[in-house]
Amino acid sequence: MPHDGAGQPADLGRVKGVIGLGLPTVAMGLLGLAMLPVEAAALLIVPSLVTNVWQLLAGPLFGALLRRLWPMMVSIVAGTLAGSGVIVGTDAGAATAFLGAALALYGVVGLAKPRLRVPPAAEPLAGPLVGAVTGATGVFVIPAVPYIGSLGLERDDLVQALGLSFTVSTLALTAGLVLHGALPLATTAISVLAVLPALVGMAFGAWLRARVRPEVFRLCFFVSLLLLGGELAWREMAS
Repeated sequence: MPHDGAGQPADLGRVKGVIGLGLPTVAMGLLGLAMLPVEAAALLIVPSLVTNVWQLLAGPLFGALLRRLWPMMVSIVAGTLAGSGVIVGTDAGAATAFLGAALALYGVVGLAKPRLRVPPAAEPLAGPLVGAVTGATGVFVIPAVPYIGSLGLERDDLVQALGLSFTVSTLALTAGLVLHGALPLATTAISVLAVLPALVGMAFGAWLRARVRPEVFRLCFFVSLLLLGGELAWREMAS
């Protein structure tokens, strides 16, 4: 299993520190160039969980957000557990192509910046539906991130809500991989080693967030996701 790029966890953590998301998303895409998606998911479990919990606990409204979003979180768990068998058992080429398509779609949505707004009355139905679809994809960003962004949360509350969603998703994915025997001990040990550089990168990213124009970084981030996802999907379809 290739593990090139000693500074990569710090770079990915820096992405997460700046905009509140990105470590699992970018890492899944980059690692997908060198290994199977299920291997990349296993490798990312520990650093993703640690940085997501950090992000979750940094905000002021954990209790209120949990009361509001718990139906979505329950559906994420159910969808992830149901979809984990597909992720583990899917043909490697098809799984990589799907990952690429999901990342490209996420890039398009991010660049389009659709002005979505979900009315509070629709949340009891929309939240569980979005959670189930998000869990089933195994990427954790589509459609969860656009949906959470449509709830009208303030910036810090939005970052904390994303941390909650990603934390639950990571724990559910871990359970799914264990359930299907796809979480080897060696991979878990390597995953633990990636925590420190990821935390350093995340702390630097939080510092950078206050000093970089958000729109410039956002543009670079989503264009990169679009190109990376397109490359993954095209490479598998052309092979």
